[in-house]
Amino acid sequence: MPAAALKPKPKSAHISQTVRPLVKHPLPAGRPREWYITHNRRLKAMRLAIALLDSGVYVPNQARNETIRSTAELIGIHPPSDTTCHMVRAFMRYSR
Repeated sequence: MPAAALKPKPKSAHISQTVRPLVKHPLPAGRPREWYITHNRRLKAMRLAIALLDSGVYVPNQARNETIRSTAELIGIHPPSDTTCHMVRAFMRYSR
């Protein structure tokens, strides 16, 4: 990996300009409650992982909980739990 990829880029308004509201679709009925919780957590983690990658955080080690939560505030979603932060780092790790 080039050294430039490891340096964090300064956060800019670029993130807020690229994020568009998502079209919401109803979830399928009849699933257990835990399925809906996990599904929504995965969606949130994916949104955060994409926003972090757009802001220049390419390595999971750079994505501390504080960084993930500040990115969530920047893109306008509720602060993630520790479990969701762990999932964000997992998405970043397995996308390679």
